[in-house]
Amino acid sequence: MSDGTKIDAPKPLKKRIKKYRKLSKLLSKKTIGSKRYEKARLRIAKFHAKLKDIRTDFLHKLSTQIIRENQTIILEDLNVSGMVKNRKLSRAISDLGWRQFRTLLEGKAEKYSREFRVIDRWLATSQICSNCGFKGGKLDLSIREWECLNCGRRHDRDHNAAINVLVAGGQSETLNGRGGKQKTTAKVAAACEASTRRGATAR
Repeated sequence: MSDGTKIDAPKPLKKRIKKYRKLSKLLSKKTIGSKRYEKARLRIAKFHAKLKDIRTDFLHKLSTQIIRENQTIILEDLNVSGMVKNRKLSRAISDLGWRQFRTLLEGKAEKYSREFRVIDRWLATSQICSNCGFKGGKLDLSIREWECLNCGRRHDRDHNAAINVLVAGGQSETLNGRGGKQKTTAKVAAACEASTRRGATAR
């Protein structure tokens, strides 16, 4: 978040990956069409259903909290469908449910008359110093903190990007007055309650 808040997501699959591999191995040893195969298949189906319930419950609660506490929500547009094609990222992204989270926020923002904005995905929010506007270049995903070569300010990668999202969404100004393209969209999603604080961003 732009205020420095970080959310600890449950990552249900990551915490249960050993069990998943065990269930998959047992299924692979069964003869397709047999009763034992069907029993093993149902075990995996129940396992996936539990993961989905854990993820959905978390995303509903988080999206409701954000909608309750903020009048304006600004997200960075991400090419999730393209990112999940990367074998190094696909499992982690799917485990967190980024697309579902955005859909829930959009729907609840529309339902409770919150302003919902999405900034251009091509704005390099992770590379730009939120203090002076200097663009330092592409960063490897393993780099979580960096120091601006222009002003010397040290940044947490995600917090810095969230501040830049806030600026690009028109909710804040910097010394050099930079900004970014934005679009506003909304979809119908699950209901929850609402109330009042301005200017939160999520990334």
